[in-house]
Amino acid sequence: MQQEEGEKQKKLPRINFRVFLFCALGLVFGIFLCYRITFGGIVPSDFCLLAILLAAGLVPFSKWRLCAILLCVAVFAGAGYLGAFLSVRRYQSVKESGRYAVEGTVVSFTVQKGYTSAVLSDLSFDGENVGGKLSVSLNSEDARPGDIVYFTANVTANGLPMSAKGDSEYQFYSDIRYHVSSVDYKKVGTSKNVFLRLNGRLYDTLTDHMGGVQAEIAYALLTGNSGGIDTGLITEVRAGGVAHIFAVSGLHIGILFSAVLLLFKPLGRKAYFPAAALALLYTVFCSFTVSSVRALIMCLILGGYRNLGRKYDFLQSVSLAAIAVLLVRPADWLSSGFRLSFGACLGLALFAGSLSRLLKKIPHFPRFLSEYLSANLSVQLFTFPILLEQFGFFSLWGFLLNLVLIPALPLLFLTVLLCSALSLIIPPAAGVLLLAPKGLLSLFAWVFSIADFSFVLTGFSLGMGGVIYLIALCLLSERFRMGRLLRTGTLVLLACVFALSVANENAVISGGRVYVSATDDGAAALIRTPQANVLVIDGGMRTRDCEAMLSHRYGGTLDAVFVLSENGQDGLNHAMPLDTERIYLKEEIPTGLRDTPVVFSDCVELGGMTFRFASRDVLTLTAEGVVICFSFQKTEPVGADFFVDSSCGGLKFSFAHGIIKTL
Repeated sequence: MQQEEGEKQKKLPRINFRVFLFCALGLVFGIFLCYRITFGGIVPSDFCLLAILLAAGLVPFSKWRLCAILLCVAVFAGAGYLGAFLSVRRYQSVKESGRYAVEGTVVSFTVQKGYTSAVLSDLSFDGENVGGKLSVSLNSEDARPGDIVYFTANVTANGLPMSAKGDSEYQFYSDIRYHVSSVDYKKVGTSKNVFLRLNGRLYDTLTDHMGGVQAEIAYALLTGNSGGIDTGLITEVRAGGVAHIFAVSGLHIGILFSAVLLLFKPLGRKAYFPAAALALLYTVFCSFTVSSVRALIMCLILGGYRNLGRKYDFLQSVSLAAIAVLLVRPADWLSSGFRLSFGACLGLALFAGSLSRLLKKIPHFPRFLSEYLSANLSVQLFTFPILLEQFGFFSLWGFLLNLVLIPALPLLFLTVLLCSALSLIIPPAAGVLLLAPKGLLSLFAWVFSIADFSFVLTGFSLGMGGVIYLIALCLLSERFRMGRLLRTGTLVLLACVFALSVANENAVISGGRVYVSATDDGAAALIRTPQANVLVIDGGMRTRDCEAMLSHRYGGTLDAVFVLSENGQDGLNHAMPLDTERIYLKEEIPTGLRDTPVVFSDCVELGGMTFRFASRDVLTLTAEGVVICFSFQKTEPVGADFFVDSSCGGLKFSFAHGIIKTL
């Protein structure tokens, strides 16, 4: 009997054929391929994950299975590529930079001290309607979503991202095609969009009755806009691995959907309809964030299956949600929200069941705890490489803090949501109604203000190792059928390849490597050799941008920071908070009281490298028989073998024995 069962298992496919799963794989690959070619150039490893999944999916071979899988993947890959290509063309369809009379509707905002950072849509320049959105700093704290504003200013068109990373990628997938610096404006009307006006009213109500910190936390919890939260607090929340509570994630939609189902339970299956309606309205209120749309679609599918009395397929549901999102907005593939939201769901689909059964085998282990722990661990496993790639760190506190926070989130979220809604309906009672959420959020802020969650993995990149890691996870999943011996051997091989890939990505054994990063404000280059680690920045590269770059590339103390700037004081201020032994500039400037030594010199010998200031904003590096020039203002001197300016953002290259090559 066991032999027959074993033979039957051998005839089963490695992966069950799910139409939506393979369609989603094809769609994602087509979008990825288009953006890869557009932003970064294509490399053979880009095909690795899809090739392995396809190879596994085609076994055992049959003509019907082959045609069905290849057709799904090919058609949707073509659709994904076309959609991504059109999104690039649409983003490039802009008016030329120049001075215009601008009118637009505020759709999102962050109040700063004395001004408001806003994003406008429904734009018109000199009375002519234009597509896309515009980011602007308005010289007032009074602008709110739904306000129609008017001003005359110099408008700059945004270019395509230099790579599929960095600040400009946010502008691309958010369709922000223009930006304007600080301007005076006047309000000329109010949008007919009731959800935008409601958003503005919510912010004012919370601010008037809860105070600064608690109001900003409540607003972020309800809308996903965390721009106004104190920098120190949001940094600790991110380091603790619980920033998803401010992203209107699937948890928020799921909590609301489940709460309404419970409230209308006497209606039986009809409770699905008010739950779906409120979840939809809340998704619209949150401006269709990618995670909220994903959760809404999955909740609708779940409710539909239950009403029809059919078995719910979680993996098919995730796949269908991905297809729906990416067919409409292919650029969302670049957003961290998409990758983390769907990554978490894939982790649950692949591992939650098997880990739960494993924990249940432990004698007297609580059933509810096994399911909860397995779900939490599954999410952490699958989002690990995504977090490292997107943010440059992975929280070692995340698992423990989420164990506590996720059970408490329904109480926190529903209390804030209900009390805020009642405050909007009954404004005179807002002060009393918001007392309870104010107390809960004060406790939340207090915990994160006194705790230190800075223990994170950072300072390195997985590179190709991230793909290897995801392949290994797929092979470990029970949804991927393999014999024990074959699975073990394959995983051992992948573990070795993973270790070699990560070492190759981060270790510098001989010669040197240069990593270049650029933002709208400035640029920087990290130079790594076996003897020294040096950062070169221009005056506009802010401290947080430098730290974001280092979080992906180097986690230790720098040997030196070289500042290239006509205004050395700005560059020095940005370099001083960095963890470095010394800071070098060409010409002497007042430094005041500084903890880090500041050295003024024309020529510096460091770790077998020679650095020479050709001017205040031009630096040459001589090492390994090559001369590399850094001039972020694009002033190219004669005699350099390689020239690095701000247009090289996202570039990585090595130099050794007189040879320079791009990696």
